[in-house]
Amino acid sequence: MDLDLRKLRYFVAVAEELHFGRAAERLHIAQPVLSRQIRALEDELRAQLFARTRRSTELTAAGRQLLDDARPLLAAADATRRRVARAARGSTTFTIGFMPGLTVTEAVRAFGATHPELEIELIRTTWDDQVDVLHDGRVDVSIVRLPIDQAGLTVRPLFEEPRVATLPAGHRLAGKPVVDITDLADEHLLQDPDAVPEWRDIAVELRTRTAKPIPVLHSVEEKLEHVAAGRGVSIVPLSVATFYQRPDVVTVPVDNLAPNTVALAWIATRRSRLLQDFAGLAPTVTWTP
Repeated sequence: MDLDLRKLRYFVAVAEELHFGRAAERLHIAQPVLSRQIRALEDELRAQLFARTRRSTELTAAGRQLLDDARPLLAAADATRRRVARAARGSTTFTIGFMPGLTVTEAVRAFGATHPELEIELIRTTWDDQVDVLHDGRVDVSIVRLPIDQAGLTVRPLFEEPRVATLPAGHRLAGKPVVDITDLADEHLLQDPDAVPEWRDIAVELRTRTAKPIPVLHSVEEKLEHVAAGRGVSIVPLSVATFYQRPDVVTVPVDNLAPNTVALAWIATRRSRLLQDFAGLAPTVTWTP
């Protein structure tokens, strides 16, 4: 049986919304049509994907498994469409993704000088999508910050840089030339604790189970707004702190904190000559301010 990509897209919308009405609005189709398509998909797979009551819609075990598998399938299909369309147009575009705090000017100039026929485009990424832009074909290569899910990717480390603490200007540790990670044990961290295992292992709020919810933050600017308001602290790469300086947030070096690794990543199955040329160039240029 071949999976229908349209039905998979419908399924993912319902799985993410957990509400048929909202999913139908998102897809711009009528709810009865969406319900019929989901039932047809369940019939084809011979599995119930959702447990529905009058009050809620939840994924079954089969639904959770399909969601895990559907997202990369759909991303691969999108990427294929983009690449085929690009080839059909005879496009000479090369697209680079890059994370906050990193500058791509030197790389663009150097690569453009050796490939003057190329139009080089840039996409600024985030912690949430720095890998997604590779899998869905939006970029040819991406300058990423580790750790990432490296499945299906070729990843080549470029350099390491220190990570620092960002604190509100009136913080008790502001102005210190350096602090130890243990000095931050009583603080509220505005990011996933697994991203800073050195803090996670000593954090008072985790040990006492008094941690406040971590807000959903989609950019460095949003994170620094929360820091400035005194809602917590954040650990960021030095180049990010340097690039996003502001008077109501201070930066303090932290001992006993592993550096952040910056790497070049691309889809492992791609064999483009341009990719190889850029991979050879990347270690020779400066990426930080």
